[in-house]
Amino acid sequence: MAEQTPHSDRAKGGVTEIAQLNDWLREHITAPGNNRVVMTIGIAELIGDVSLFRGWRNRAQILREVRDFDAFDNAINPHGERDMGKFEFAGVPCYWKIDYYNLDLTAGSEDPSDPFQTVRVLTIMRTDER
Repeated sequence: MAEQTPHSDRAKGGVTEIAQLNDWLREHITAPGNNRVVMTIGIAELIGDVSLFRGWRNRAQILREVRDFDAFDNAINPHGERDMGKFEFAGVPCYWKIDYYNLDLTAGSEDPSDPFQTVRVLTIMRTDER
């Protein structure tokens, strides 16, 4: 059996359920439950000082950009899962992307539409970090 990677098996779950779960994660970006929200070093550099209580306005603005994103089209959302978006912060183009993993984060989820066997990892990055 080949090792699974995120998005390797979309057929098991319905796209509508996957999109709803992805929207839920973005709506609850500051309290994602069992899911994860991570930012790359490039985003940390945009935020500035990331020590306790510093850079919080920039961090909050970036999280709002991801939470409120609604410009889904066929180019950014070809599978209908609402799992990726593009925005600009401080003049820098950025992406956010949701990937689906199994519960111990060692492989892709077998069924991304099932929140009981899927951990969503939302990554926020600069476009030049791909």
